[in-house]
Amino acid sequence: MKSAVIIFPGSNCDRDIYTVMEANDLHPHKVWHGDSTLPDGLDVIAVPGGFSYGDYLRAGAMAAHSPIMKEVVAFANKGGLVLGVCNGFQILTECKLLPGTLMQNNHLKFNCQEVLLRVDNTDSAFTRNYTNKQVINVPIAHHEGNYFAEADTVKAMEDNQQIAFRYCDAQ
Repeated sequence: MKSAVIIFPGSNCDRDIYTVMEANDLHPHKVWHGDSTLPDGLDVIAVPGGFSYGDYLRAGAMAAHSPIMKEVVAFANKGGLVLGVCNGFQILTECKLLPGTLMQNNHLKFNCQEVLLRVDNTDSAFTRNYTNKQVINVPIAHHEGNYFAEADTVKAMEDNQQIAFRYCDAQ
């Protein structure tokens, strides 16, 4: 497999993602946000977390307009796998690859802790090694992790099995 990691000013886990991809024989390529083309033959693209452009306007808003993002959107629209981590997920919502938006956390503070997630979909390349309804413990670190979409959008996503994980408690 062949992969790419998109690098923005302010990215802070691009090297981690690159290292993991390299260790798993995904043959990663570093792609600068200002580039206008992707390497040929990619199987997966990772959009990393961090604070692209410092998040001065709205998390991911400026990065979504970087030249390479047109190519990332085209890749995704052709069925390519795209993983957005933290700020990368926000960038993907700003590009309209994902419906909805990410808002500030309810308590308006930065969250850095471990949370429980329930696996709701095991039919993707990213979730196929989990079991349905499995509860997993994952670290989070975000200020804008409050995902919001209109009820009809969430219903459509549920009907299309597009929701991979949900916050949950131990039960």
